[in-house]
Amino acid sequence: MRRMSTPRLLFTWPLGIALAVLGLGMSGRRDCRAAEPEKAADKSADTATDKAQWKSLFDGRSLKGWKETDFPGHSKVEVKGGTIVMLQGSQMTGITWTGEFPTMDYEIVTDAQRVDGSDFFYGLTFRYGDSPCSLILGGWGGGVIGLSSIDGQDASENETTQYMEFKTGRWYRVRLRVTKAKIEAWIDDKKLIDVDTKDRKFSIRPEVALSRPLGFSCYATTAALRDIKLRKLTPAELKSGK
Repeated sequence: MRRMSTPRLLFTWPLGIALAVLGLGMSGRRDCRAAEPEKAADKSADTATDKAQWKSLFDGRSLKGWKETDFPGHSKVEVKGGTIVMLQGSQMTGITWTGEFPTMDYEIVTDAQRVDGSDFFYGLTFRYGDSPCSLILGGWGGGVIGLSSIDGQDASENETTQYMEFKTGRWYRVRLRVTKAKIEAWIDDKKLIDVDTKDRKFSIRPEVALSRPLGFSCYATTAALRDIKLRKLTPAELKSGK
C-alpha cells in the first residue's frame, strides 16, 4: 500500500500545478477577450464624436435649406447626381441659405467646379461677426482669387489678390475659416488667404447683397457644388490657433 501511495502523490502534485497554470492562462485570455469589445466601443465613440462636429448643409438630393437667389438675370439651379448646378445666366446665379448660421469661429468646406464659362464659379458670401464678406475664386476673367471687400477694396485690389488657373471640369476642395483674429482660406489643402482682422473693415459688393448671410454665386458661368459642410471650432482649436 505504501509503495502505491508514493507514486500517486508524486503524480498528483505536478498535475495540480499544471491545471492551476492552465486555469490562469485561460482566465487571462478570457480577460483579454472581454476587454476587446470595450476598446472597439471607445474607438467607435471617438469616430462618432469627430463626425458630429460637421453639419452637412446639402443632402445630395434637393435644395432643402436653400433657396434660389433672385439675382437680376439669373438662371436656374438644379440638383443632379449629388451636385448643385447653378446654370449660367446673363449675370449671377446662386443659392442662399435659409437656416441658422454662426457669426464667428467656424469653418465651411465645399467642393466646387467650373462647368462652363470664364468668370467666377465660386462666390461664397459669409459672415464675419455682423459684417458680410465674400470669397471669390476665378473672377475678373477667370483666375483672380481674393476677399471682397477689405477696407473698401475688392478681391482684385487688396492684399488677398492672387491668380490661379482653374481647369474647367475639375473639382476643387475649398475651406474657409473665420475667427475673431483671422480669415483664412485653403484650396486643396494649400493655404492661399491668411488675413489678420484687427482694425480691418469687411464688406461686400452690392451685387451679392441677396446672398447674405450665407450664399454661393457664379457670374456668367455654370458652376457645380457638392459636399457642403459647416462646423463650429472648438475652444481648444481657438486657444491653440491651429
